[in-house]
Amino acid sequence: MCLGVGSQAMLWKSLAASSSLEFLNVNQYVNLFLWCAAVALTILIASIYALKVLFYFEAVRREFYHPVRVNFFFAPWIACLFLAIGLPPQIATNIPQVLWFVLMAPILGLEIKIYGQWMSGGERRLSKVANPSNHLAVVGNFVGALLGAKMGLVEGPMFFFAVGVAHYTVLFVTLYQRLPTNETLPKDLHPVFFLFIAAPSVACTTWAQISGEFGLASRIPYFISMFLYASLAVRVNFFRGFRFSLAWWAYTFPMAGAAMATIRYTVEVDNMFTKTLATFLFIISSFTVSALLICTILNAFVFGNLFPNDIAIAIADRKSKSKKRSPRLIRIDVEACEPPVILQTSS
Repeated sequence: MCLGVGSQAMLWKSLAASSSLEFLNVNQYVNLFLWCAAVALTILIASIYALKVLFYFEAVRREFYHPVRVNFFFAPWIACLFLAIGLPPQIATNIPQVLWFVLMAPILGLEIKIYGQWMSGGERRLSKVANPSNHLAVVGNFVGALLGAKMGLVEGPMFFFAVGVAHYTVLFVTLYQRLPTNETLPKDLHPVFFLFIAAPSVACTTWAQISGEFGLASRIPYFISMFLYASLAVRVNFFRGFRFSLAWWAYTFPMAGAAMATIRYTVEVDNMFTKTLATFLFIISSFTVSALLICTILNAFVFGNLFPNDIAIAIADRKSKSKKRSPRLIRIDVEACEPPVILQTSS
């Protein structure tokens, strides 16, 4: 939810600043409202999870070792990056560079651990645990590089962009192969497949910010994201047949990323088609967030069924290691074991 609302704040900010879409007359105060809502939502969810860490630390520890849930440890830091990028100009125009280092330090620490496990982790190697939620472990590189480039940093954004490209390529190929050893997502989590769109759509915007133009290196990931968007959008049956859950919020951030990338693309290729496409993706993204927000409120406060798929990614108790029984030393009475003496009687 934090990523969905935060990405909307970024989307409306970029839309208001776009010279090619001035005909939409977007009010900058929409960005301010969404940003404040995203801040409030982030603080609320962070507080709830802090209580979970305090009272149910064992559950949090098990989440860290779960092949799906571990990727969501990146989400709080990505949400904070969204808030920094989508900061309304009415509040501030310049952000201290130290904030970038504070936000990227935990992301780097998580990546060193998780990427190392992907490469040499035995049961946690990528070919074993690969699933679409792993994109959250990659997209933080591009979002962080985008913020750093906006702040005027050079080497740091380039470092994270390079790390993101390398590991996204490996992850993309691994997921496309659908190896028999891959972690299989239950049907309730199929919306997470939309995260395929997130990394390339943010990567193209990031490189455009770093290089100063939406050139060839930006257009390649942009066209990849558009193709993935279309290929997923037409698979209607793949994304229906299951009840609403918080997993549906996985649609929001990738849609907003694709819309922002298209808005940036219209600056370089300004024609009726690109403007129509950018407007269409923007409307779809905003409508999706609005619909999901209404569904979330209804399921939370009216139907009381906000977590119907929690069993799908439940964490099983770890089996306690079987204790090896120490061999018993049995005292043997030698005299008692002597063979009986058979007395033969004469006939």
